[in-house]
Amino acid sequence: MALLAFLLLAISLVSADENAFIGVNIGTDLSDMPHPTQVVALLKAQQIRHVRLYNADRGMLLALANTGIKVAITIPNEQLLGIGQSNTTAANWVSQNVVAHYPDTNITTICVGSEVLTTLPNAARILVSALKFVQSALVASNLDSQIKVSTPLSSSIILDSFPPSQAFFNRSLNPVIVPMLSFLQATGSFLMLNIYPYYDYMQSNGVIPLDYALFRPLASNKEAVDANTLIHYTNVFDAMVDAAYFSMAYLNFTNIPVIVSESGWPSKGDSSEPDATLDNANTYNSNLIKHVLNQTGTPKHPGISVSTYIYELYNEDNKPGPLSEQNWGLFDANGEPIYILHLTGSGPVLANDTTNQTFCTAKDGADAKMLQAALDWACGPGKVDCSPILQGQPCYEPDTVAAHATYAFDNYYHQMGKAPGTCDFNGVAAITTSNPSHDNCLFSGSGVRNGTFPNSTAPALNSTSSGSPSFYFHGCGSTCAVILVGLLSWFAVFL
Repeated sequence: MALLAFLLLAISLVSADENAFIGVNIGTDLSDMPHPTQVVALLKAQQIRHVRLYNADRGMLLALANTGIKVAITIPNEQLLGIGQSNTTAANWVSQNVVAHYPDTNITTICVGSEVLTTLPNAARILVSALKFVQSALVASNLDSQIKVSTPLSSSIILDSFPPSQAFFNRSLNPVIVPMLSFLQATGSFLMLNIYPYYDYMQSNGVIPLDYALFRPLASNKEAVDANTLIHYTNVFDAMVDAAYFSMAYLNFTNIPVIVSESGWPSKGDSSEPDATLDNANTYNSNLIKHVLNQTGTPKHPGISVSTYIYELYNEDNKPGPLSEQNWGLFDANGEPIYILHLTGSGPVLANDTTNQTFCTAKDGADAKMLQAALDWACGPGKVDCSPILQGQPCYEPDTVAAHATYAFDNYYHQMGKAPGTCDFNGVAAITTSNPSHDNCLFSGSGVRNGTFPNSTAPALNSTSSGSPSFYFHGCGSTCAVILVGLLSWFAVFL
């Protein structure tokens, strides 16, 4: 019977898993949290198409509008009691945070709380009610087929997780877990599970080898074998995912897919965390991303990958606790990679190797007059198409000399094939690996090609003849006159 149940499970999961994805969690506990438009620019530059928010922040939802990025939003734990006790409160929440933004913002999932069963045990009794009230609100808004409702759970609720075939949910939680699984099954939703091999490894007292936690290749005699099924496991992640499926089957639920709502590895730790290193974090996340995107699946379900959200986008320097808590991010607050993921051959998602992805930007603190002169030269003799920085065009905002100069400098730099000396502009420009793209203003490494933007056509600057260079003067707007004063001095300085 167990074999039949798992065959049915594998069949039922095939369609759910055809488009397994890698997403990222976006925490906000930073001392210098980037503006939502900067966050979205980073997501676009990294071709991240799935994100999970720990709230339903209006600014983020507005910034994500019309990007196509699929968004999982969260009802924070502190709001759970009110929603779980009142259908009206749940309906109001959905109205304000979902209906007000959908479909412009592609909300696909509502996460009701986070690790409620282990962090808020007193709220466990109303968790299922909260799920049902939110679902009812979606039904009333005719959005239930587009948006799924679930709740991320800690993998610690699974006991005896190895061998996976013997795993089961903590039985004291069954009065909540059974109706929750019934809800997920009835609504076609998924079990969301936070899986952290780092903590499993740290807490195993040496039983779990580091290589097994990091997806590193193992000799066959080092693989973990489930004595009941004779299935070999080469990493903690797969074993935990299969343990979740076995745990659900133990309760007679065999057609609920799993999504991993959090997984990652810290890049720095204190003296008691010697394995929180850049190399280990890079190894784990690179291998995890390849494992998911290559459709490897788990040993029990080969070819059926589990969509996963990486924890997390940014290092959260305000997080309390040990040093590792502040160092789970893939990027710092400036959008610089903490490390370069090894993702050759795994597609464009999070392929943040910036070795060949460089940009030319205005130097911080550069003299405003020098910047203006350099900007005018780039948009004139430099033959950069500066129409995207005219008023009303994608790169007009922010309306500052530095921002407009950065656009012009970078365009010229790429126009000249990033040749040596083409990002200097008399000392007011510098090469950087930090992508200056923002909002719909995508720079040369992210979609701008000589002034052409995806899905839009920027009009050319007016000129007196097709052979005349166009000059741009910051702050003049689209009615700015073309003034040729100083042309010879520009040539003398910049050519």
